[in-house]
Amino acid sequence: MISDDRSQLQPARFYTARIGVDGDGVHSVDFTGTHPFRQPDGSVYPPASAGDGKVVDPEELRVDPRGCQYVWAQEGDRPKSSSDPVIQPSIQFAGRTGEYRGQHPLPSNYRITTGDWGIRRNQSVEAITFGAWGGLLTSAVEGPLIQDGPVPDLERGALIRVTQQNRSGQMWGQFAYPLEKIFAPSDPTSPWGPDTGVPAILAFPDDPDRYLVLERTWVAGSGYKIRLYDATTRGATDVRNMDSLNGQQVVPMRKELVADFDDLGLSTIDNTEGMTWGPTLPNGEQTLVLVSDDNFVEDAVTQIVALGIR
Repeated sequence: MISDDRSQLQPARFYTARIGVDGDGVHSVDFTGTHPFRQPDGSVYPPASAGDGKVVDPEELRVDPRGCQYVWAQEGDRPKSSSDPVIQPSIQFAGRTGEYRGQHPLPSNYRITTGDWGIRRNQSVEAITFGAWGGLLTSAVEGPLIQDGPVPDLERGALIRVTQQNRSGQMWGQFAYPLEKIFAPSDPTSPWGPDTGVPAILAFPDDPDRYLVLERTWVAGSGYKIRLYDATTRGATDVRNMDSLNGQQVVPMRKELVADFDDLGLSTIDNTEGMTWGPTLPNGEQTLVLVSDDNFVEDAVTQIVALGIR
């Protein structure tokens, strides 16, 4: 499990744990270790206050099915001020104790650029997954690129980009995924606007075109809306050569609602941002294990949820 601490509390890191899951639910979460991610020179990543432009914002961690090394994504930073450094997003390879093992090439339109172009601040590469038994690495940006149109509002959703690449980084395809519109108006007294995006995707191992897609939305006064979709790239327009999706006629990925967390009877619904396949149950159901991000604040929780997928 990856921490999204930008080395402010401790060096950017990940944890290992054993999670007890069966047909009766989640029984235990036992942490077994932690390791910092290492830079190429072996040092840990510094906090933003160091001012050297080497900050990372860890968001997703996967185990490579071929060789069991780790692959992790960090979304970089589009600075608020022109005097601050641009931190590009990256997908990196790491050993089992966090040592640097190289980088996976990103599509050129995943870069943070100046002006009205490129990835939005804090809506970068947050979702990665292996498919085709490890032959494909798929990534998704959390929100729409600036040139692809505005972020979702109460009237309309938005298109984000999902990219399939082989293990060497060669692009197999890039597709538009339709993000839902905002589900409720914001509390007008809040200084914070709504926040929505795709924090995680998960490939079906035996179908390179099929994914579970997690959509997470927060609205001031209404809390979180967490929805899980079954989506496919089959039949969708390959948009890799389209500079902008704004106003273009494209066929997006088709999706079908699998679960709305409001319907699951959970004790609370929080900032769910991670998911992975769990064990297969005796009744044939495949478990799906999800985790929330508490943002290091006291009024949020780190919540483990297990679902049975038929």
